[in-house]
Amino acid sequence: MITGPQLRAARALLGIDQRELARLAGLSPQTVQRMEACPGSVRAVVDSLEKVVGALAEAGIEMIAEGTPSHGTGRGVRLIERRQVRDER
Repeated sequence: MITGPQLRAARALLGIDQRELARLAGLSPQTVQRMEACPGSVRAVVDSLEKVVGALAEAGIEMIAEGTPSHGTGRGVRLIERRQVRDER
């Protein structure tokens, strides 16, 4: 499953905006915006999601699902499960 925050992180690594990702994927900027707005798993037409993931892969981004090891090299982003941080004031 791909999440909205993953898509935003992928764009940040590439240094591109939503319009550029939409252009690379052959989609409207509004479609990319809706995908990225999902707090959890992206809810989109499978074809649209495949286009975005394909465009990111073509640009050098490896999307890593939760619990999946990465076998590639280079920079990347992985959000590890956060522990609750207590406020000790």
